[in-house]
Amino acid sequence: MEKKKMSLPTQIVIALLAGIVVGLICYAAGLASFTASYLKPLGTIFVNLLKFLVVPVVLLSMIDGIISMGDMRKVGSVGWKTVAYFLCTTAIACVIGLLFANIFNGAGLFPVLHNAEGATWEKATSANFMDTLVAIFPDNMWKAFTNADMLQVIVIALLLGGGVLAAGEKAKLAKDIVSSFYAVIDKVMTFIISLSPIAVFAMMIWVVATQGPNILGSLALVLLCAYIGYIVHAILVYSFSAKAFAGVSPLSFFKGAAPAMIFAFTSTSSAATLPVSKECADKLGAEEDISSFVLPLGATINMDGTAIYQCVATIFLATCSGMRLTVGQMVIIVVTATLASIGTAGTPGAGMIMLAMVLTAMGIDVNMIMIIYGIDRLFDMGRTCLNVTGDISCSLCVTKWEGGKIQPKA
Repeated sequence: MEKKKMSLPTQIVIALLAGIVVGLICYAAGLASFTASYLKPLGTIFVNLLKFLVVPVVLLSMIDGIISMGDMRKVGSVGWKTVAYFLCTTAIACVIGLLFANIFNGAGLFPVLHNAEGATWEKATSANFMDTLVAIFPDNMWKAFTNADMLQVIVIALLLGGGVLAAGEKAKLAKDIVSSFYAVIDKVMTFIISLSPIAVFAMMIWVVATQGPNILGSLALVLLCAYIGYIVHAILVYSFSAKAFAGVSPLSFFKGAAPAMIFAFTSTSSAATLPVSKECADKLGAEEDISSFVLPLGATINMDGTAIYQCVATIFLATCSGMRLTVGQMVIIVVTATLASIGTAGTPGAGMIMLAMVLTAMGIDVNMIMIIYGIDRLFDMGRTCLNVTGDISCSLCVTKWEGGKIQPKA
């Protein structure tokens, strides 16, 4: 009998657990610098390969998804439902983040900490809504591609996809070219994803070996607060919406989304996780043309984990600064964090820059960001996992709202 091959999700879980164990051994043996020099690059190479795929995957998958719909009215219908879902869940995420942050803060669990010496930070850009709006419309298509400006790439995909549909029969060659290129990219994507267990193993060894088992230290409580927010949001919002709107049970939903969640947790990049998210959403029963549209859009504008993180971190850093925020100021946090999360790139560490934006809007010394800079990756792992989970949930809900039938694949 032919030997059954171990599934990719199983390989990823084994790699994750093995990476943690080996990482602890390396930490105890003082080999952190070795892991940073020789193991982390393996993970970096893999993420670079995925980032190389991001622009062509987003561009071609969205255009292909729009063409597959065959009706401009359906594109508009899917688009507004997707954006409405993301905006609603992001606002709820902000409220959840503020709720738990205030519970922890009210109980006196947020201590006053000292700034980390020698840390640096990248200055945030303006949170002005009109500036953000103007910036999403490209003035140079190739510049948007080379800079991997995903909001602009999405606008380009929408315009080109809509143009192909509007052109009708005259655009037949363009349709064939898009389908052909997308098939090639899909094969390249499959090959690169098959390497993910190696990358997960290497990256987890580096994280554990360099941060150590006691990394949380005095920041354990704020980290715990954020993760409680992540978990509550995933269970109450995502699994509930998948059950209520798409008829997928919470257990089936999380089981089907697990490979993408695990990969997002280790890679800390929702954009890099996009190929895995697509596979999970399709297997759960989302229509392929809808998931091709929703997931790339979600990887760019659906940042619920980032929103929770920004709210928790803002309350924590305000406390560290000796500030007490009013209800009105917290409302401003919700609005600002929502805008900031929409503009957050789907790449590792981008949430830290957006946090600086929120702190600036609240009048909090941005230098306070250095207090949690050292463990930002630990926050990033959880928030990226939550972001990706929301993208998959949305693709299922929109499929159902568009009259499709959720048919999980074996």
